Amino acid sequence: MKILFVHERFGDFGGAEANVSLTARELKLREHEVGILHGAGTGHAEDEWRGTFAHSFALQPKDNWTAIQSALWDFQPDLLYVHKMADREVLEGLLASGIPVVRMVHDHDLYCMRRYKYNPLSRKICERAAGACCLFPCGATLRRSRDNGLPFAWVSYAAKKEEIRLNQQFQRAVVATHYMQEELLRNGFDAGKIEVHPPVPCALEVSVRSSFSDRNRIIYAGQIIRGKGVDVLLRALARIRIPFECLILGEGNHRPYCEQLSHRLGLTDRVRFEGYIPQPQLGAYYQEASVAVLSSVWPEPFGAVGLEAMRYGVPVVAFDAGGIKEWLIGAYNGYLVPWMDCAAFACRVQELLLDKNLARLMGERGRRLVDQKFQFSTYISGLERMFAQVVDEAQKKANA
Repeated sequence: MKILFVHERFGDFGGAEANVSLTARELKLREHEVGILHGAGTGHAEDEWRGTFAHSFALQPKDNWTAIQSALWDFQPDLLYVHKMADREVLEGLLASGIPVVRMVHDHDLYCMRRYKYNPLSRKICERAAGACCLFPCGATLRRSRDNGLPFAWVSYAAKKEEIRLNQQFQRAVVATHYMQEELLRNGFDAGKIEVHPPVPCALEVSVRSSFSDRNRIIYAGQIIRGKGVDVLLRALARIRIPFECLILGEGNHRPYCEQLSHRLGLTDRVRFEGYIPQPQLGAYYQEASVAVLSSVWPEPFGAVGLEAMRYGVPVVAFDAGGIKEWLIGAYNGYLVPWMDCAAFACRVQELLLDKNLARLMGERGRRLVDQKFQFSTYISGLERMFAQVVDEAQKKANA
């Protein structure tokens, strides 16, 4: 099968990009042909992406239509696999092609004008569908800008509703959790078109387990943006009364603030910001970890980084936000802490640092859970079956 991926970036960046890259590589190993229609480069691992996608087509800011036509004509795909893409011209062009389209919904960008599904001031998680409440009281037409160098960006409510409408016309929507499935249903998507396929984070076999050394190492891995709650994590860490070291692995626009906060909290000698760490190198950090922390205060669609830690036999402590509860079972493979409760978070982390036998037991349970329910080969096989079904449905409809 010839599958054309469509994504807003080219190269490593976050969880969505890791999923695109790993999925494409595995499909290629299974003798599918993969290409990509993409936006701007990230500057990370772009050569590796070029090695994976022998056919790549760059979108042009002022002439997307030509790029789309070139990709469809040159590659001749059987199926279009859309990841993060909000450009309505691109979405309309894909729908007009007549080629079946599957959409992977990685996060809340599709139906939340603020993108992260929580109030920027109170951080309270939103449980409403896109609608009039986005205008008032949320005021989501004005959001913080990530792209154009200005502090704020204007968001069109009408454009967002149109984007949702276009996505509702795709043949399938793939989500990571039942939580995300409920979000799509809340926003008017057809239940018969939604499939849950947890995006297992790593195709590599992990043969080592953490040593649970006396260093009391705590690992945070992920972007350092406000929704990931690194500032909340730091306030929790400041409550821990035993020696520890915490490694913050990642980059993001909230890093300078978090570094200053770490200094103000007196954590400079216990917390290190290591920056971006390539995926293959993360294992070296987990090998001495006693706890992995997932401090997201936005509703995580999945939280794949937690499964990555569990592959090394490391227990996880996380806030109960979004879909995390679908793989983190409280007091079994870690602890699920009430949302934004820094005191409870610190207590659970300290408990695992003090009781290495308990931490090792929970980590081993997590490892078994990943092996039983989150195999990468099972994930890819599920996608293959869905792709084949979608293509078969399209062919039958064309021949009817």
